[in-house]
Amino acid sequence: MTMTKAEIRDHALQLGFDLVGFTTIAPPPHAGEFRRWLDAGFHGEIQYLARRAAERANPSQLLPGAKSIIVVGMNYGTTGTKHLARYAAGHVDYHKWMGAKLAALAKFIGDAIGYVDTGPILERDLAQRAGLGWIGKHTNVISQQFGNWIFLGEILTTLDLPPDEPAREYCGTCRRCIDACPTQAIVAPYQLDARRCISYLTIELKGSIPVEFRPAIGNRIFGCDDCLAVCPWNRFAKLVIPPRPLPPLPEMLAWDDCQFADYFRDTPIYRLKRRGWLRNICVVLGNSGDWKVLPALHQALNDVEPLVREHAAWAIEEMTFTSTRCRAGEHHHGRPCR
Repeated sequence: MTMTKAEIRDHALQLGFDLVGFTTIAPPPHAGEFRRWLDAGFHGEIQYLARRAAERANPSQLLPGAKSIIVVGMNYGTTGTKHLARYAAGHVDYHKWMGAKLAALAKFIGDAIGYVDTGPILERDLAQRAGLGWIGKHTNVISQQFGNWIFLGEILTTLDLPPDEPAREYCGTCRRCIDACPTQAIVAPYQLDARRCISYLTIELKGSIPVEFRPAIGNRIFGCDDCLAVCPWNRFAKLVIPPRPLPPLPEMLAWDDCQFADYFRDTPIYRLKRRGWLRNICVVLGNSGDWKVLPALHQALNDVEPLVREHAAWAIEEMTFTSTRCRAGEHHHGRPCR
């Protein structure tokens, strides 16, 4: 079967994708850097990144006879939300939403297989090589059309399609993303220590959040957009997804598993599970300095989950310290009093 790039591009746009590019099945250009990043332990507890590292470095292993990779992007621009990273502020899980569109495009093509986010693909490398955008110093893809707010997906196919020109980089001397990181997780341009990143700490880390990072989490319950939001290229971003409001945090701190599941099922937050969500709420309430939330935190000291109890105790101690000792000008956890 023969099919042209124009036919594939047109169908992808009809399905709702905003960006479409084509590249070869050759190994991603930064596969070596990715292996060194893993060897340095910068991935923390994100074990799935290491499990299929060989396939990430050689995507031809994923589909016998594959010759081309189609990279698609979808804008997820939305207004900023108080507690959530923008990609999680909508009503649906983008894995399912975008995955269904990828499956439809793969079916249209025929001999193809699609991946979105969790697949063993170095998607940002391929997105740059396919011309969708370039990898910024914060390690995420920046699009000239949509700024930082794009989901990526890939389709491997046996079709031999002419590749597009790679995107060139336009970051120049700008380092706003590096300077904006609350935990200095961008340890060098294009190098992220995930173990320090608030998105990692509030989403990927399943256990206790290191105490030294809890104050820097501020009011973020799920993820962090600070390095993305300051990028000058966002002036071209398009807002398309209305954010979903959250119930009051003290109210959610009393939720059981069923209440959590009923509200967050089919959203990215659901995979965090109740224990992780309540853990993060405790940290945010502890950082709030709002004494009205203390009854909810004291109630959380009786939670069935030890993880929630631990972070509730820290939040209470943090608020008590702030109100009683800061007047004396003392320091706490190595930082000045607020």
